[in-house]
Amino acid sequence: GQSVYHIKWVRWKEENTPVITQNENGPCPLLAIMNVLLLAWKIKLPPMMEIITAEQLMEYLGDYILDAKPKEISEIQRLNYEQNMSDAMAILHKLQTGLDVNVKFTGVRVFEYTPECIVFDLLDIPLYHGWLVDPQVADIVKAVGNCSYNQLVEKIISCKQSENSELVSEGFVAEQFLNNTATQLTYHGLCELTSAVQEGELCVFFRNNHFSTMTKYKGQLYLLVTDQGFLTEEKVVWESLHNVDGDGNFCDSEFHLRPPSDPETVYRGQQDQIDQDYLMALSLQQEQQNQEINWEQIPEGISDLELAKKLQEEEDRRASQYYQEQEQAAAQVQGDSAGFVSHVPFPAQQVQGAASPASARQSGSSERKRKEPREKEREKEKTA
Repeated sequence: GQSVYHIKWVRWKEENTPVITQNENGPCPLLAIMNVLLLAWKIKLPPMMEIITAEQLMEYLGDYILDAKPKEISEIQRLNYEQNMSDAMAILHKLQTGLDVNVKFTGVRVFEYTPECIVFDLLDIPLYHGWLVDPQVADIVKAVGNCSYNQLVEKIISCKQSENSELVSEGFVAEQFLNNTATQLTYHGLCELTSAVQEGELCVFFRNNHFSTMTKYKGQLYLLVTDQGFLTEEKVVWESLHNVDGDGNFCDSEFHLRPPSDPETVYRGQQDQIDQDYLMALSLQQEQQNQEINWEQIPEGISDLELAKKLQEEEDRRASQYYQEQEQAAAQVQGDSAGFVSHVPFPAQQVQGAASPASARQSGSSERKRKEPREKEREKEKTA
């Protein structure tokens, strides 16, 4: 029953660096913390190591906590540190199953205090979220107040049972806020997050019961791609966090947009959504390319093998041209918008009922799946 995790080695700042990938039931708090320490080179794994167990990860983390103990501090500071370390060690095992983290809607670093938060303080790893109320919307500010998520849910239940019409209305506003921000990231929160995270900072981002390793490069936020499905995709290292709908753009370790490794395959975003504008453009491009083949010029009696070779040569030429166009477009976009990629955002996912809990007692994986080949996607679109 021992959990085993695959290790992906990436070229991070000119040095081969390990990243722990996440399987279906991976403990994302432990992996997010370990990946921060690995990318910061505070913990190092043996070269060529391909798999690691949960027990080994805990041993590495425990050894680091003990080694990181400050040397020259006062007696009061030493006692305080030892108390924090004792508290952290007592809940360290929870990193394998999930942490009890309860956000407040007033700031990206504001959480209800729980013993689990001590782990991040002890490791000096910033913990962020982006589920904020826009201070310009007065009725929501009043309804939510300084409540944590759990407190707000209790308030909504209480307000609904009240005979005071003003309290009933306030409870309705609060409930609508939770429903309308079920992705647990608002645009105000994203703006505050982008401002708060320091350039080059390695930190942990909490959203939808999931902990992700996050950094900031040239003013843009990126989440580390840890899905085990990308284990062999060396160029897929980061995913941009530039809207609330979860459809980021994949980048390599140097934050360059990554063209598909296979021209017939692209990847779904975090919520498995399809960019219809992109597919339409791709479909039109495919049709135009198909028209470019002049079948009348193909000699009669040509063998299947020779025909296949000619078609393969034509496909290779198009693939090469496609990559060149993608690289030129990526370079232009990065030059014009300093890392932001222009596209039509997806509509927010409609969620019935209350939003999913913000307490991460049980964590899961957001493993991405490959899309079908472009031909199949085009056929689906035509028959839809």
